[in-house]
Amino acid sequence: MKEASTGTTLRENWKCVAACTLVSMSPFQYGIDFGLIGGLQAMPGFLAVFGHPDPHSPIGYNISPGRQQLISSLMTLGAFISSSSAGFIATYIGRKPCLWMACLLCIVSNVVMMTTTNLHGLYAGRFLIGIANGWFMTFAQLYIQESSPARYRGLLIAVFQFWTSIGTLIGTIVDNFTAPLMGKESYLIPLGIIYIVPTFMSVGMLFIPESPRWLLYKEKEDAARKSLLWMRPNPEGVPEEMADIQAAIIAEKELASSASFIDIMKNPVDRRRTLLAVGAISTQAASGAMFMIAYGTYFFEMAHVGNAFQNTCILTAVGVFVIIVNSCVITRYGRRRVFLMTGMTICGISQFVVAAVYHVNPGTVQTGKIIIGMSVVYLCGYNGMVATYAWLAGGEIPSQRLRSYTFGIAAAVGFAGAWLATFTAPYFINPDALNWGWIWGPSCLLTAIWVYFFLPEIKNRTLEEIDEMFEAKLPARKFRKYVCTGRFIPEEKLAAVHIENLGRKSVEEKVWTNEKAVAEATLHTA
Repeated sequence: MKEASTGTTLRENWKCVAACTLVSMSPFQYGIDFGLIGGLQAMPGFLAVFGHPDPHSPIGYNISPGRQQLISSLMTLGAFISSSSAGFIATYIGRKPCLWMACLLCIVSNVVMMTTTNLHGLYAGRFLIGIANGWFMTFAQLYIQESSPARYRGLLIAVFQFWTSIGTLIGTIVDNFTAPLMGKESYLIPLGIIYIVPTFMSVGMLFIPESPRWLLYKEKEDAARKSLLWMRPNPEGVPEEMADIQAAIIAEKELASSASFIDIMKNPVDRRRTLLAVGAISTQAASGAMFMIAYGTYFFEMAHVGNAFQNTCILTAVGVFVIIVNSCVITRYGRRRVFLMTGMTICGISQFVVAAVYHVNPGTVQTGKIIIGMSVVYLCGYNGMVATYAWLAGGEIPSQRLRSYTFGIAAAVGFAGAWLATFTAPYFINPDALNWGWIWGPSCLLTAIWVYFFLPEIKNRTLEEIDEMFEAKLPARKFRKYVCTGRFIPEEKLAAVHIENLGRKSVEEKVWTNEKAVAEATLHTA
């Protein structure tokens, strides 16, 4: 089964690319939050309000570790709670309304953070903006996964990750310039940037359609047709694509009369897809990236590695560059198993090297140079290979019927891992405590092994083809070369399908026909 009506070039699909690019700006808020919050905790203007005077500190102020942990981790805690409930919301009210809710809550939470001088008010703002960011990250990717052509889905998710890195870079740079200011404006100016993207997205989404797959699932055929006609360059191919999507939805509804939260673990196929989606997104937490994002500047200070703020800006810029390079090759050369395995291996080895060097010879110029060099290597492995492919695989794997539930739970587990890493990182980077590399180095290598054995390759497959392969209960190693037949095909085409599969190793496939909703046929090679 080939994907119809998607065109052959990005230029032909410019409307869909524009819509998905607009929605992909959502993680800018997530990235800028991490870029800003670490620097705010080192600003005298911020610490004068939410910290305490400390004559022994180089800047005259300090903040307790407990407050530092809550300020950093409450955002990820809020994201965990909102993403875990996202499936219930997105199933009923669609992707665009959910994103508008996230924009509104993001603006409200930022108003709270900018106007309060009470620590508990700041905690409340951090928690609320976490809820908004959880919605942003979850609903935006659902929209992109369901709207983009299969050929360009990887590219558009790479753009999604690009906005995360851009947000972090901008937040870090703005912090660097406002840190010398001694008044409240030192942190109010950076926080003011948070209003830009939600406002722009709120207006921009007035001009783009809803996810066509969600509309078809809700049996809004006319709206779905209009959505696809707007997104696709070839109107004559829209009926075929709609038929494929509807066939997949009908087949899923035949297998289950309703979509409920318990179904993600009830059916063996859905359970497998849920666990794979959770595992794919959790690779980000297993990589230890949250340590680098949230506490990189502090770690460089503790390791006496040059100018900590400048080093963080440079490393973040390197991460943005790697994402751009990745977006140029992901469509043509992307392989989740290869990239994720290689990326996690690079991350693991680089963390082992840093841990060993810092353990043997801490605080020296030579050690500092090695730490900076290996941090660059780490970011190349993470931003260029792990970050994009983790979210891409986690979003493609769920079924249409349970997509919002499965992806919401997978995102929630990912945020829970991020929260755990953020909350416990101070214990690993404290000179008198554990060494962080000994913790996340092994987790990276173990994750690479898991990817090899369990995560299937589904590059450039339509979501309907992915449904078919999972229903066929293929082992992970057979996904890449599997020839899909289509869920609903006329009986006269079965012979052609059989011929197409001749010469391949024996593989069992499930084929649904128009006359029979679910019928099994085994095709053997000659």
